[in-house]
Amino acid sequence: MASTRDIRRRIKSVKNTRQITKAMELVAASKMKKAQQAALAGRAYAQLMSDMLASLAPRVSELQHPFLVQREIKTRGILLVTTDKGLCGPLNANLFKIVTEIKTPVKFFAVGRKGAQFLSRTHRDLVADFVVQDRVPFSEVKVAVELMVQKYLDGEIDTVEVIYPRYKNTLVQEPTLRPVLPLASLASFIEQAHTESGTAVKRDDRDMLFEPGAAQVLEALLPFYVNRLVYQLVLSARASEHSARMVAMKTAKDNATKLVGELSLEYNKARQAAITQEILEIAASSFAA
Repeated sequence: MASTRDIRRRIKSVKNTRQITKAMELVAASKMKKAQQAALAGRAYAQLMSDMLASLAPRVSELQHPFLVQREIKTRGILLVTTDKGLCGPLNANLFKIVTEIKTPVKFFAVGRKGAQFLSRTHRDLVADFVVQDRVPFSEVKVAVELMVQKYLDGEIDTVEVIYPRYKNTLVQEPTLRPVLPLASLASFIEQAHTESGTAVKRDDRDMLFEPGAAQVLEALLPFYVNRLVYQLVLSARASEHSARMVAMKTAKDNATKLVGELSLEYNKARQAAITQEILEIAASSFAA
């Protein structure tokens, strides 16, 4: 049995750890709420843009835009969205599992230090990695998306896909591979956008005049909508990160509390044994005298 001094030291160490994990849990809970609000705030904007696309769809030929052209997939382009820091449970490991299951030629782009480190460590083709602040500015995500879109238009990659932790609720973050480009069709793209936002597609059959023209409006709108779509995915990933970290820190705090209780019991037993031993030694010495 360990000495009472060693047990006291360990109890103190575990209590310090519990204090740290509790503070990290509270910080993660605060950040999670802000990330959830940011993700929800962008849905109305994305829905309005999809309604505009729905109005444009019947008035243009889909073959006019390169995002809608289906071509042979030789090299995939994948954006891996991970965290910059650890202590968030199996969140990143689940994303890496999807990456390791991909056997086709891929060029990777990374948002998050953990993903970039994993891709470099496993000697995968990492084209570029990007740093996105915790509040997820649109301008920083836009740089990553525009580079991938340019590579797509130049023919260096034949798809634009995103691997990210999809936020479902505080306890569930689902690792997801989301195709972005090429779009199967405008109709299916619009339907999918409304399905994710939980709204119905608005059919507007009014006769509209688009200036400078429906094709030109579509040409400008689709790239911006793709930027906004990936931005929403990154916001969802950030909400997942803070949720996973909050749950992991709460679990660590609860385990520390349980361990403190077990160590306190062990300390009391050791202390009682020491007292009993001293009484026996005093009794034995008095008999000997």
